[in-house]
Amino acid sequence: MTPDQIQLVQTSFAKVVPISDKAAELFYGRLFEIAPDIKPLFTSDIEQQGRKLMTTLGVVVNGLSDFDAVLPAAKTLAVRHVDYGVTPSHYPPVGAALIWTLEQGLGDDFDDATRTAWSTAYAVLSNVMIEAAYSNVEAAE
Repeated sequence: MTPDQIQLVQTSFAKVVPISDKAAELFYGRLFEIAPDIKPLFTSDIEQQGRKLMTTLGVVVNGLSDFDAVLPAAKTLAVRHVDYGVTPSHYPPVGAALIWTLEQGLGDDFDDATRTAWSTAYAVLSNVMIEAAYSNVEAAE
């Protein structure tokens, strides 16, 4: 990611923080709409899960300037998600739901450059997470 992309992600996320509960609600609503097979993986309170999501996103977004510092936590999170039943095929709809949520929450502030920055950030992070979680797992799909 370029420094400009990192700045766009961080600046736009700061605008989402005040509406984080609504953003989480939009995110999970959209995720379950486009990937209903994911919904059974969520067995706990979805509002609590939404708060965890927004907290985690905040840590990652704020850590983009020193990406290597957030990698260990991201890798650990990815490995833990395998135990919940997450597969590599779940990552694309999560990314799509995230981008859609940001578009809804930011409106006109979610321009092409911001979309590209977020898409790049998600691609980089999801690739790292998939590699960490599944590099030693034989493909069973």
